Formats: sequence, structure tokens, C-alpha cells
Amino acid sequence: MIIGTVGDGLSLLQLIILAIVRGITNFLSISSSAHLVLVPAPTGWPDQGLAIDVALHIGSLLAVMLYFRQDVARLSIGGVKALAGRWTPDGRLAVQLIAATLPVMMAGIVLQDAIAGPLRSPAIIAATTIGFGLLLWLSDRNAEAKTLTLEGISWKIVLFISVFFQALALVPGVSRSGITMTAALFAGLKRTEAARFSLLLSIPTTAAAGGLGVLDIMEAGDSDMATDAIIAGVLAFGAAYIAIAWLMQFLKTASFAPVVIYRLLLGAILIGLTATGVLTT
Repeated sequence: MIIGTVGDGLSLLQLIILAIVRGITNFLSISSSAHLVLVPAPTGWPDQGLAIDVALHIGSLLAVMLYFRQDVARLSIGGVKALAGRWTPDGRLAVQLIAATLPVMMAGIVLQDAIAGPLRSPAIIAATTIGFGLLLWLSDRNAEAKTLTLEGISWKIVLFISVFFQALALVPGVSRSGITMTAALFAGLKRTEAARFSLLLSIPTTAAAGGLGVLDIMEAGDSDMATDAIIAGVLAFGAAYIAIAWLMQFLKTASFAPVVIYRLLLGAILIGLTATGVLTT
């Protein structure tokens, strides 16, 4: 049986695969954007476009918020108290997370055309997949000795992660979760705390990008595109929640070594496919 198309022509099978890819890769430090760029290559599918990408981001965002619902509740209450001039540790962290979002938003505006075009090149994805995989390996060495928790994070560390690292995640292959976990490990956070910080940091970042995407869909007035986006978002939510739960449990007893190995192998495959002309730059 052939799975029919929905919305603007994307098949249900394509939406399912894209959602699973987004949900699984978005938080495993292996770059969801890189995989979403590469999925059309072996399948012959057209690029799903930024609208579907945004919907997949939103589905993943809701999964993060549900999994960390207790943190989100505390941070929300702390943020409201901070607005009223009553500072608490939760309020301070909420403000830090929002402030850390500003550099990547500014970079996204400046580099918007490059991100949607030349930076989606398989050659660039191969280079960033390998390079930032090795950087993650360097940061993960001796991670067992690191004791810093999220409650003790300073403004210096927040700026270090957001200004010098998170903006790099706009380049496919870098991985937003991967680069922020890398930076957090370099700053001395424990593995699970580095992952927790990275995932919480994804909330304001993804919410901002998703909000802009929703406005674009509404302005286009394309109900078919909206249908595809909703289906993709719901599917991504389920896949992302499972991936987050697995990651947080995995990091309690394991290192990022499997992730690093995967990135190196993927990068090598991409180089081979690009060199043989299977993937074009």
C-alpha cells in the first residue's frame, strides 16, 4: 500500500521519518538539522522546507517542556518574581537562560540567507560533524571529576556558552545541544547537568524561532502547509520525549563516546558520498 500525501504534497511516510529524525537527533548531540538536510538525498524527496523544520522544532520544544515541567514551573515562577524585583535562584536562572538566547537570535537574523542556502552544503556538514564531534570528546574527558551543578552556574559561564558557542549551532552539523553541552562540560558542569542546561536553554531559543515560523505560516495563508506542520510537530513531540528520557538516563552512567564515534563515522560517510558525487555541494 502506498502511503498517500497530506497537506502540500509531503507523504505521510516522509513526515513520519522527518519527525523521528528530528525527535531522536535533536537532543543527542548529533545535529538534527544535518540529518534533516541529508534525508532527501538518498530518498529523492524534495527538501521539506523551513516551515516543516519549524514545526518539528516546536514539537521537540513541547517535549522538553513536558519532561522538565517541574523546572519550567519553578523558572516561570522565579521569572515573574524577578520582574517584580524579588530575586530568587530560580529567577536568576530564568533570566540567564533568556539572556543566553539573544546572541543566537542576532546571529540567526544576520546569517539567515547563508543558513538557508550555502551552509546546508554536505561538505560543510561533514566538516562540522567531525570537527565538533572531536571537540565534544575533548570536553567529555575526565567528566567524572566535574561537580558543578546548574544551580551554581555563573553569568560568566552563561556568556561563555551563549556568545562563543551556541551561535555556532546555526551551522548544520554543529548541533545546538551538542555545542552547548560541550561548552557546559568545558565550564565544569557534570554530564547530566550539562545536558539539563542545554535542554532548558533550548526552550527560549526554539520558542523564538518557532514563533517566527508560525507567523510566516499564518501570513502565507496556506492551510495545506499548516496541516503538514501540525502532523510533523505531533510526531516529533513523541519521538523527542522518548529521546530526552533516554538521554538523561544514559548520561547517569555513560559518557558521550558513542555520540563522538557516530559523528566521526557519519562525517566519513558524508565525505565519501560528496567525493563520489552522490551528494553535491
